[in-house]
Amino acid sequence: MFIRKAILEDLVDIVSIYNQSIAGRMATADLLPTSIEQKEAWFNSHSPTRPIFVAHENDSVIGWASLKDFYGRPAYSGTAELSTYIHQNHHRKGVAEKLIAHVIEQSPSLGIHTILGFIFAHNFPSIGLVEKFGFKVWGDLPEVAILDDKKASLLIFGKKL
Repeated sequence: MFIRKAILEDLVDIVSIYNQSIAGRMATADLLPTSIEQKEAWFNSHSPTRPIFVAHENDSVIGWASLKDFYGRPAYSGTAELSTYIHQNHHRKGVAEKLIAHVIEQSPSLGIHTILGFIFAHNFPSIGLVEKFGFKVWGDLPEVAILDDKKASLLIFGKKL
């Protein structure tokens, strides 16, 4: 497995992996699958300092991590939000761990000194993963989402580099 910056040709796999996560109601507040066309603007909004990284194995994208600006104001330019999604056949195989380690390693060169992760409070695997890297709960948004008629809380994890 190796990690590299995403290219437009990866968008098909990125969207497929993202759509796999929707049904589980663990990793995203989207309730319906998205299309490649719907994600093109999102993909193109990433920049050299806010990239998407893909984990690649056997000519396939098996996971991805993206960084995006937090809150969109200049004073927050050193803070980025991290999102990570892994192909369902590669869960619990260390792919997310390698992607997060890569993001942390690359962040200083991208001008990032603080990384945030927004994780549903019921997503124990993701919580355990970011805690391994020293992320701490910096915020708790109780019952801010409704997933299939069930209220869900969102935790904000943060890490200073």
